Amino acid sequence: MHKSMTRRLALAATLAAAATLAGAPALAQSYPSKPVTIVVAYPAGGDTDAMARLFAEKLATRLGQPVVVDNKPGASGTIGSAYVAKAAPDGHTLLLAPSTFSIAPLVLKGNKSGPAYDVLGDLAPVIQVGTQPLFLVAGASVGAKDFKQFMALAKQGGKPLQYGSPGSGSPMHILGEMFNKAAGVDIAHVPYRGVAPVITDVLGGHIPMTWMTLGPVAPYIANGKMTLLAVADAQRSKLAPSVPTLAELGVKDVDVGAWQGLMGPKGLPAPIVKTLNGHMNEILKMPDVVERLLTLGIVPLGGEPGRLAQTNAHDYQRFGKIIQAFNIQAD
Repeated sequence: MHKSMTRRLALAATLAAAATLAGAPALAQSYPSKPVTIVVAYPAGGDTDAMARLFAEKLATRLGQPVVVDNKPGASGTIGSAYVAKAAPDGHTLLLAPSTFSIAPLVLKGNKSGPAYDVLGDLAPVIQVGTQPLFLVAGASVGAKDFKQFMALAKQGGKPLQYGSPGSGSPMHILGEMFNKAAGVDIAHVPYRGVAPVITDVLGGHIPMTWMTLGPVAPYIANGKMTLLAVADAQRSKLAPSVPTLAELGVKDVDVGAWQGLMGPKGLPAPIVKTLNGHMNEILKMPDVVERLLTLGIVPLGGEPGRLAQTNAHDYQRFGKIIQAFNIQAD
């Protein structure tokens, strides 16, 4: 290439970079220029959907534009996630995703319906909004008032116990298989299409137990129809501090929690990420938001985008090995 042409290209690149930097503040100030959509890759009525509607209301006030929630369920959440991954990276289409986001493509590898997005590369992290500890929950029909009684039932001969999960490859399913191995039991997995039918069948005595976040079962814990026996976390949860960890009960190295994170398409400009992250960190400190999240069984978190990126990558790597070891596949 001729030297003069090389100089002109270098100058053009320098000017373009300078223009991008100069335009960054303007980009942040002009955002958003139209309504913002938060996609939830699951049906309306769940924890993620409830959070999305809470955040939409708060963000709309701060951004000066309507913020709407769009439910796009299917294929273990990959349909909605892929939709956002392919959206324009202008901050007007976002994804509020649970930790199943990291896992679903791993269990769908052999499935024609997925995976439709790259867990580590196709979405830009904005903020990890909270964590959700998973509890061992027994229905009243089991007759186990504590973990010791439950384990006695799990190890007795005859028909094995069953546990329900919101679907194959869900954090609850992975946790159930890890628990079986660590505790030396064989509790059969029964997959369902979501949280609600699991709870219905535990309440009805059709299955004795489940691994679940606190929000959906809290009313039944309060009225005695369900019992919390253990929490699968490294420490006791502030949501239920009287409930012992599995490690305290002698079941080691079984700590599987869930999380929720806000993301955008790959290439989301840094000024927009900064704007959204700043608003969300402030929203997560509002007393009414904190109260609502705790009611849903979610411990508010927040922080920089890198925290969500690190959590997502950790889960993808850790659970990838576990899913392979237990040969967990989607229904």
